[in-house]
Amino acid sequence: MEKQTCSQTINNAFYDELDEEWYSRSNHPVALLRAENNIRTPWIASEIKKRFDVPVRVMDIGCGAGFLSNALAGEGHNVSGIDISESSLKVAQKHDTTGTVDYCLANAYALPYPDQSFDAVCAMDVLEHVEMPHRLVAEAARVLKPEGVFFFHTFNRNPISYLMIIKGVEWFVRNTPRHMHVYPLFIKPREITVLCQKNHMAVETLVGLRPAFNFSFFRMLFTRNVPEGFSFCFSQKLTTGYCGIARKEPI
Repeated sequence: MEKQTCSQTINNAFYDELDEEWYSRSNHPVALLRAENNIRTPWIASEIKKRFDVPVRVMDIGCGAGFLSNALAGEGHNVSGIDISESSLKVAQKHDTTGTVDYCLANAYALPYPDQSFDAVCAMDVLEHVEMPHRLVAEAARVLKPEGVFFFHTFNRNPISYLMIIKGVEWFVRNTPRHMHVYPLFIKPREITVLCQKNHMAVETLVGLRPAFNFSFFRMLFTRNVPEGFSFCFSQKLTTGYCGIARKEPI
């Protein structure tokens, strides 16, 4: 199935309404985002330690309420986070216990930073929320130093991911915003690989990310609330969500 033209407008406005509920709400898909972050953040922090003499300078594109940015700042990294949601950035700043994160209201298509400014750039849960992901990837590559790394997470595009990520969340999580995800904006692994290649970045790692099918998962199906123990796990299969690492070519 080839990439389709998107006839629905992605709904990113609901992020402005969450305020402190970014960190507390269980009857909303933001609770799934927190659960994803619980496994992705340690993975990113570990990969940075393996690849660099830490600390490093990190750019978090679409940082939301600062789950990743604040955690990496707590590890001692010099972090900048951008988002188009001003209210989310205010929440992120409140939860920045280091007081060091540079939060900026900015568009992912035009990052307000010079070329080759960052050792690592992260785009987690944002590629499927933009109409032109090629522009985001190009900007990520522009601000990334040679041999720097681009971390990303997004959703594959196939009938199973449509059922699980779009319909499944609508059916089994209360208060799911309309058009929170739209299927044509999902990205196949080969497509993100090509986008990276066009911007002189080579994808080195692709790993699946899916819910852990434990008691909390099945409890959610019955209650339509995301319980405290709900979690995600890495998988060899890239069928639904997947994470990746691309390295920018040296000069």
